[in-house]
Amino acid sequence: MEKFQGKTTADLLAMHAAIMEELRGRDVIRSANNPTGDLAEYLFCAAFGWQQAANSVKGFDATDGGGIRYQIKGRRIHQRNKSRQLSAIRDLEGFDVLAVVLFDDNYNIARAALIPAAAVTERAVYVAHTNSHKFLARDSIWEVANVTDVTERLRAVP
Repeated sequence: MEKFQGKTTADLLAMHAAIMEELRGRDVIRSANNPTGDLAEYLFCAAFGWQQAANSVKGFDATDGGGIRYQIKGRRIHQRNKSRQLSAIRDLEGFDVLAVVLFDDNYNIARAALIPAAAVTERAVYVAHTNSHKFLARDSIWEVANVTDVTERLRAVP
């Protein structure tokens, strides 16, 4: 991009670090990792008023007022990697609903859904190497009974 021409690698990395700190200061992200997961958690909690769990809690990321436990996953789909495989799910019994958001290249919300744990369990594949389950957020999951499309609700978060 033209606005980055003339910038050194060190300049670009410093800008990245400064942006991450600004997002942390705005409570959009909580870690120093790739911002996709933190952004997903922020959006769902802001959209639905869920209480975000502490980083150390196993099996879920947030709860609602009724005690429903949500595992929140985000995936950025971009020109270099169009995979819809979410990050590892370590505990299929630790949550009641999987909240998924798919972002485009620029972190715009492409699709989002609330998926009952039973639907996840039916479709998740165990990976012995990582002692976890993998789940792909294919378009077909939006057609499964009791899956709720929440794309517009997340897009409405300022």
